[in-house]
Amino acid sequence: MQAFRTVEGTAIPLMEANVDTDVIIPIQRLVGSGREGLGEFAFERRRYLPDGRDNPEFIPNAEPYKDSPILLAAENFGCGSSREGAVWALMGMGVRCVIAPSFGDIFFSNCFQNGLLPVRLPIEAIRRIAEQTEEAPGNARTTVDLERRVVITPRGEAIPFSVDERKREAMLDGLDDIALTMKHAEAIAAWREKDKARHGWAWDSVA
Repeated sequence: MQAFRTVEGTAIPLMEANVDTDVIIPIQRLVGSGREGLGEFAFERRRYLPDGRDNPEFIPNAEPYKDSPILLAAENFGCGSSREGAVWALMGMGVRCVIAPSFGDIFFSNCFQNGLLPVRLPIEAIRRIAEQTEEAPGNARTTVDLERRVVITPRGEAIPFSVDERKREAMLDGLDDIALTMKHAEAIAAWREKDKARHGWAWDSVA
């Protein structure tokens, strides 16, 4: 998993509530697909016109928002069905951080397993960032600093955010749950050998 420390860019002001995972990535795009190559299909139904050209009315298509690593949204981002591909698609289009007041629970968890940081901030704070960005989009830079746990607005205001410490450390080191578990491989192996000695019958069929 790609480590996350700090990202900076012109935040995409997609200030909508209840953006569900089917909007982020249509289910048919996940059939027979891995995580690579999904970025071009992120927000497909809204991102492209019927003839395949970029939809100029869709904010993430506009400069200077295109390819930005930060996405702003309203309540309940990532709700709907539990598809990890929604996170893969967002990362494929360049997004590394989504800032919203709340998230769909499974989407929120999937973010931390893949290196995309979900930041919860009050809607008023997100609106300030969006307004400051839209005032001068070419020069407005937002910074998300996971080490310091702050979002720095285009005007320099530092807004703190909370994040589970275990998840924070894992993202800083680029570790998913499996990698975190393997940090304790020696202790796991030692326990296994002790338990084999005590309950050998239970291990007879275990490789």
